[in-house]
Amino acid sequence: MDTERWTAVDRYVTDLLVPEDGALAQAQHSAAAEGLPPISVSPAQGMLLHLLVRSLRATRVLELGTLAGYSAIWMARGLEDGGRLVTCELDPHHAQVAGRNLERAGVADRVEQRVGPASGSLDAMAAEGAAPFDLVFIDADKDGYPEYLRKVMGLVRPGSVIVADNVVRGGQVADAACEDPAVIGVQRYLEAVAAEPRLTATVIQTVGSKGYDGFSLALVIS
Repeated sequence: MDTERWTAVDRYVTDLLVPEDGALAQAQHSAAAEGLPPISVSPAQGMLLHLLVRSLRATRVLELGTLAGYSAIWMARGLEDGGRLVTCELDPHHAQVAGRNLERAGVADRVEQRVGPASGSLDAMAAEGAAPFDLVFIDADKDGYPEYLRKVMGLVRPGSVIVADNVVRGGQVADAACEDPAVIGVQRYLEAVAAEPRLTATVIQTVGSKGYDGFSLALVIS
């Protein structure tokens, strides 16, 4: 695995196609300064999420796992006029850092932050009769992925897209004997996706500055 080469290619692609502005750069810097883990999406991955939001002409986006708000900024900037991003974060400190970054990026007016366990936030949205989401981005605790999928299925419609990050786990997802709870979580998630008749899906392996991993993309078909 040539991590140096992967990172160099990421840097080339970012410099050529994904120029970051001050708000995005500050979101990354603030995460490091505030002691948040360095696990946000890369710039190229952020642009992918932005393009998905724009391609779907999304007005409703749901994110599980805000961290410092980096991916939320990318997606919020792709929303249609009047669109709304709901982002859920377990850690109050992370949510505070994200709130400042969203304000700095000028997108706070189109983002709703929910703080607390994602499962509870999903239950609350269902009880509130929340309108269906056009795009769901799951990037939270991996052992919770199967439960999140089950609850998200009540918050989407035909044509919605569900993206789940970090599902390849350096290739460990294919290891049936792996005892890592995060790996088991994504295995159960993918098995649930495969068993759900309302979904058709794939997994794309990725390499880059974030190492070797991948994401799943599922389309709600009914």
